Amino acid sequence: VDEQCIRTDTLTEAEKIHTPLIATSEKNCLGLPDMTNESAEAIVAAFIRGDITGALILDPEKVGEVASRVAMLVHPKRKKHGSIPTKHQIAEMAKKCTLCMQCRRACPNDLPVAQAVKLAASGNFSGLDELYDDCLGCGRCESACKQKLPVHTLIVAAAEKQTRDETYCLRTGRGAIQDIEIRKVGGPIVLGEIPGVVAFVGCANFPKGSREVAEMVAEFAKRRYIVCTSGCAAMSAGMYRNDEGKTVYEQFSGAFEAGGVVNVGSCVSNAHIAGAAIKIASIFAKRPLRGNYEEIADYVYNRVGAVGVAWGAMSQKAASIAAGFWRLGIPVIVGPHGTKYRRMLLGRADRDSNWMVHDARTGESVYGGPVPEHLFIAAETKEEAMIMIAKLTMRPNDTSKGRANKLANYIDLHKRHVGGIPADVYRLVRTPADIPLTMKDEVDAHLAEHDWKESAIPDPTLLSRMVHSRKVT
Repeated sequence: VDEQCIRTDTLTEAEKIHTPLIATSEKNCLGLPDMTNESAEAIVAAFIRGDITGALILDPEKVGEVASRVAMLVHPKRKKHGSIPTKHQIAEMAKKCTLCMQCRRACPNDLPVAQAVKLAASGNFSGLDELYDDCLGCGRCESACKQKLPVHTLIVAAAEKQTRDETYCLRTGRGAIQDIEIRKVGGPIVLGEIPGVVAFVGCANFPKGSREVAEMVAEFAKRRYIVCTSGCAAMSAGMYRNDEGKTVYEQFSGAFEAGGVVNVGSCVSNAHIAGAAIKIASIFAKRPLRGNYEEIADYVYNRVGAVGVAWGAMSQKAASIAAGFWRLGIPVIVGPHGTKYRRMLLGRADRDSNWMVHDARTGESVYGGPVPEHLFIAAETKEEAMIMIAKLTMRPNDTSKGRANKLANYIDLHKRHVGGIPADVYRLVRTPADIPLTMKDEVDAHLAEHDWKESAIPDPTLLSRMVHSRKVT
């Protein structure tokens, strides 16, 4: 049983389908009797006799033994109890629906639940089947239903063929990014030759199913960003296949390199992604790690083009992880449900005074540009999120080659999903060398419309003590 994202009704749901439950963490005991010190034989016997429906066992080896033995012994009994209703049973239950719409009002994604249930009453289960991918499984519809229909069970039952046939491919969580890997890509990341690092993290509270995560991962891996995944987002990325039947983990390398898709592990392994950014500052800028968070964050914010995406952010844990990233200078994008956190960190690109930085070479206060423009922002659609990802990887220290690469991705994504050149490109071009060669004519026309003027590329820092020398007046 999980000790992080905890459902309080786990035992109740397990009892409904006659499934023995073993809790293995002192953080999530579920009120079960502690049988850690009992013999494996005694625990197995208690489960089989039905004396207990669940037990707390804190010894991992004993958990393995008990779980395997109990599973084999209860199988003959459990297979007599079908937990998934038949199509006939679905139709009979669906006939009780009065179309009161309470289920849809309760649904966080506003899915047409009532209409699908009513359709099932006539023997057409396509509506329920279509809900399966987009359903979060939160069960709010069941709580709201006046007729006490097991709505989620109906959805799962209608999609039985899909659930039986679906197979996933997930790359094993690999843990920390090694120093030797950082040395290979740190320079290209800071210089902008690799457009950026995009981390897809967080919960599965997706607005339109988990397919969008897989599509975004594939899009940025194709564009030679380094893509990291963790937790539920990592699993979601491996749930969908392309036309060739391959998941993103089969399409792209698992190395921390341009075009790679790296699964760092569980959601708490996000620390490895932040650690990679910190290592870049340590290895390439020789920033001391101990007691030096401010300088590390200053370096990451101004030079490392990393962005976090928590498309299904739901828990307070996800919010705290996001806060840890933006505190380090890494922008975070959340899905539409992220607005429920009631906190955004939005920039004002129109206020030049907000974007002044110290030039570490001269000590002058210079304009660094609105990059990254936001540190915490919610996107309403997948398309909006992809455009924002490309934009937020830009940094004041980008070389002209790097900025041109990032602008090319930003403009191309905007053209594909919105149409035309983004309205703020003139704020992001510092010198003519920043303009992508393949888009030069249209970008030049855009710059002319906004009376654009060339500006210098600074050696940016927000900390006055990091200035190497000061200009003598």
